[in-house]
Parts: sequence; C-alpha cells; structure tokens
Amino acid sequence: MLCVCGGTGSTPRCPYHMRYNSRMLGKIVRSGNSFVIRVPREEMERVGVDVDEDVAVDIHRADIRPRLTADLEPLVEARLAQPETAAAFDLLANA
Repeated sequence: MLCVCGGTGSTPRCPYHMRYNSRMLGKIVRSGNSFVIRVPREEMERVGVDVDEDVAVDIHRADIRPRLTADLEPLVEARLAQPETAAAFDLLANA
C-alpha cells in the first residue's frame, strides 16, 4: 500500500501513520454524567496531540483474550475430553 508520505506505510516513524493510524487500548471511565477515555501522556506526546485538540476516536469493544482459530477448536475439544487431560488439569488445579 502506498502511503501519502510516499512510502509503503510500513515505516513506523512515518508522521502520517504515527498521527492518524495510531491504535491503543484504553479504558472508559465515568466522570459525572460524562464518560472519559484516558490517554497516557506518552501516547499524547508520541502522536503529537495537545489538550483540547480535536481528535478522531473509533470505539470498539476490545476483546483481549486469546482465541482459538476455527480449525484448532475441534482438536482442543477432543484433547480436553480425554481422561488423562482432565486428570492433568485436576493436578494443576489442586497443586
């Protein structure tokens, strides 16, 4: 993909990508009747955003738990159903 900076868009130091294509995980907290997204100072400095500056925010629920791919799910389920696997998990849980 050709970047507006003339590069491929894969250069992490590209100012366009640093400023407009940054992603971070954050937490929404309540402040009175409003909600606030906390942004660490280091992140604000990294992308060059100042307090009271307009920013674009795209909010999605972040599911940060690891997930199995569809092709691995049946294999894992079959393995977990084996008695020796259940016994091993019991040993770990009671250790």
